[in-house]
Amino acid sequence: MRLRHLSILVLALALTACGSSEDAAPPSEAVTGEAAAAPDIAVEGPERRILAFGDSLFAGYGLEEQEGYPEQLEDVLRERGVNARVIDAGVSGDTSAAGSQRLAFTLDAQETKPDLVILELGGNDMLRGIQPDQTRANFEAMLQELRSREIPVLLMGMRSPPNYGTEYQRQFDGLYGELAREFDTALIPFWLESIYEDRSLFLEDRIHPTAEGIAALVGDTVDDVQKALPPAS
Repeated sequence: MRLRHLSILVLALALTACGSSEDAAPPSEAVTGEAAAAPDIAVEGPERRILAFGDSLFAGYGLEEQEGYPEQLEDVLRERGVNARVIDAGVSGDTSAAGSQRLAFTLDAQETKPDLVILELGGNDMLRGIQPDQTRANFEAMLQELRSREIPVLLMGMRSPPNYGTEYQRQFDGLYGELAREFDTALIPFWLESIYEDRSLFLEDRIHPTAEGIAALVGDTVDDVQKALPPAS
């Protein structure tokens, strides 16, 4: 258990390596690769637009453009025959407060309303010792915004190391599940679960996943993404 918590802490410490985004410009839509779908797989149905909204773990820190989580997720969904368009709205260094400030702008900038938003934030809050009730308030604001627009959400949970004390850890770890129940969203309790103990799946900083680590995360979560997508209209 000690190794597990230390691994999580090391991962959390890396979230500052990408810098702060309080005054960063909202991200543009990611460019879809020309060979997004395998040639022998028929991609059918209307386009399903997924907004991947998060921090450096979505922004693809240290990776090539097509190696990040949103880009690899799009490829795998298309290989499964889903006409998916995954938009990379990850900003390195984002806290939940920064995410709350830019969410409406990012949604307004989309050509069409997303079919699903994958919400991945909180690691930088934990690193900076922001109290869980503040993090919760920021998430509530984002989830309320998404609810008002009738956009389904998949919430990507994080976990706290014990360094901040058992009460902080209890409150932080619990907020994702509580928010998912309150707002009736889909939830992955700890979305790095499948790789966090394997150092070979992280860059030299032992913080950000390699392209192979991202591929493992996509493989572990793609079923959850598909399940969270509402039926095509």
